[in-house]
Amino acid sequence: MRRALPLVLLTALLAALLAGCGSGEEPADAPDVLRVLAGSEIKDLEPLLRRAEAEAGVKVRLTYTGTLDGAEQVASGRADGRLDAVWFSSNRYLSLIDGAQARLSTQSKIMISPVVLGLKPAKARELGWDGKQVTWADIARAAKEGRFGFAMTNPASSNSGFSALVGVAAALSDADGALSAEQVASVTPRLKEFFSAQRLTAGSSGWLADAYARDRRVDGMVNYESVLLGMREPLTLVYPSDGVVTADYPLTLLASAPEPKKALYGKLTAWLRSPAVQKDIMTGTHRRPIAPGVTPDPRFGGRQLIELPFPNRRSTADELIATYLNQVRVPAEARFVLDTSGSMEGERIDALKQALVALTGADTSASGAFSRFSNREAVTMIPFSSAPMKAVPFTVPERDPAPVLAEIKAFTEGLSAGGGTAIYDSLAAAYDRPVTPGHYTSVVLMTDGDNTDGSDYAAFEARYRALPEDRRAPAFVVLFGESDVEEMRKVAELTGGAVFDARKTSLSSAFKEIRGYQ
Repeated sequence: MRRALPLVLLTALLAALLAGCGSGEEPADAPDVLRVLAGSEIKDLEPLLRRAEAEAGVKVRLTYTGTLDGAEQVASGRADGRLDAVWFSSNRYLSLIDGAQARLSTQSKIMISPVVLGLKPAKARELGWDGKQVTWADIARAAKEGRFGFAMTNPASSNSGFSALVGVAAALSDADGALSAEQVASVTPRLKEFFSAQRLTAGSSGWLADAYARDRRVDGMVNYESVLLGMREPLTLVYPSDGVVTADYPLTLLASAPEPKKALYGKLTAWLRSPAVQKDIMTGTHRRPIAPGVTPDPRFGGRQLIELPFPNRRSTADELIATYLNQVRVPAEARFVLDTSGSMEGERIDALKQALVALTGADTSASGAFSRFSNREAVTMIPFSSAPMKAVPFTVPERDPAPVLAEIKAFTEGLSAGGGTAIYDSLAAAYDRPVTPGHYTSVVLMTDGDNTDGSDYAAFEARYRALPEDRRAPAFVVLFGESDVEEMRKVAELTGGAVFDARKTSLSSAFKEIRGYQ
């Protein structure tokens, strides 16, 4: 499977308006261009979509977004006029939002991929799960006993994680219909046991796969079947016998699309569902064909997949995500290394304050609510200028988080700019802090310029490589202003993190995106 490398997040996810599959020479509203709002899972289809211009007469322009952000854009009408179609791995969450259905027109399912568990073959044999029927309850029991550790994307950021969460909750609650809020509440203790084995998180399925390949401490991964089949090191796929949640990738025309774009949509979907292209999708991305006439790859197996029930109310889906973030998942430990040098004075420090305040609950959109600092989360702020300042730690309590969130907001609003830029001494200060047991640790570095004070990158690299394994947390680097792009990429690559570009979007967008990886 062709996946974007982690650092391609620099442009693929956040510089969204520049991402596309057309030649880039024509205006986005040209009559032969179909403008599509897409989830990042679609990115591996870009090489195939470039053929659509010659073979179907359609130039496809993809604008990438997160699942919840995209759903909100469509339901609110903000996509109308700017975009012609949407293409997420599933429309299930979108369909739950009031008013969303009126914004949508024709839907065409393009391909299929269930969300399942992949394990290293030796671990699957050890657990006795190679060739044996296994239920989600069996998996939860082994997780509770600490017999394996797994990776999964954040359900608030990625459809694969959301689908997995829905599937596990539905299976463990024995739901025989749409999952209800009462069932979510009743199954929460068992969900906590299941997710106690989660060791790695991410905001996208492709990044998770790359991070998993580097992390030898993780035994398996919950992800799309297509991603698991595309791993370089083969995995044993476990298809729970009590059911799965499947992505069907519906390419969906917006009701606001003008007539010429409706014609383009029709040509593109007909081309995508043609037997030849369906076969190319299957062989190139490991997804199952949706159209008849294409023999499925033997690796999919002959088993009949049982589809688990999905919530039929948005409030239930939101409650399930909130329960995961605030009660169920392994809590996060987030360390923010923040440039407050003289060059940040004025609009830049204001933008930083706005981005951080949004994470305290000021952003009341659904995606904003799910990106706020979670209950049980440890948050450490390390401002820096000519040298790192004193680290200020906060712990958001499991109940009544409002007072601590207010403290973080007050701290943020008190930030001021002045002095030089000691990037690497300040980054080292973040890594010098002891790890909080039972937490998933990450570092966020935001800087708007070159390193001018203290040690250099080479010194930081040597220091990082000398750290014990449990303190080598990923660093998610935010480019802003005149950041040294090459060095920041090196920091992200060294630590197994990623780069996010806030120079063309905003600090708020970058910080919100990063929350899916913490």
